[in-house]
Amino acid sequence: MSVTLVLGGSRSGKSRYAENLLRGYPTVTYVAPGAVPDDFDPEWAERIALHQARRPASWSTVETAELADVIRAANHPVLIDALSTWLTHLIDDIDAWGDHRVAASHAEDETARLLEALGSATVDVVLVTDEVGLSVVPRTSSGRMFRDELGRLNAAVSAACDQVFLVVAGRVLDLSGCPVVGQ
Repeated sequence: MSVTLVLGGSRSGKSRYAENLLRGYPTVTYVAPGAVPDDFDPEWAERIALHQARRPASWSTVETAELADVIRAANHPVLIDALSTWLTHLIDDIDAWGDHRVAASHAEDETARLLEALGSATVDVVLVTDEVGLSVVPRTSSGRMFRDELGRLNAAVSAACDQVFLVVAGRVLDLSGCPVVGQ
């Protein structure tokens, strides 16, 4: 059993790489914690459709933000794509885009639940996330809050993983042997 984090920028290849890590398993639970596509955002629906088309027919998809529950109940590998959409979902659910303290507190609590589940996982788990800390500083307060919270989430999950990979421009860097800040 191992826990792996795959992070990278938009369109870097991170999801495809994560999927390939589990390609040899006959059954995988693919967890989609982001917004469910609807008629109001055809571009988002197209992105989701492309992801779905790449998955083997034997993989099941679960659309939920209850990541810890899925990991605890799993009896075969789990792929979570992506922590960044999960964080967005968490903040949306409590309508805390304008209240950074509430958003941070909720994210911290949910991250603790996720880390506890990862620590007791009995199956392989692969998590995908966006690396947004390398881009420009967001213009809005809510954008900066999201970037900061995602950075904290990524660092916490990374510290709990057996393997960490950074995908940049379709190239994969293994960060697993790199020291963890603060250790």
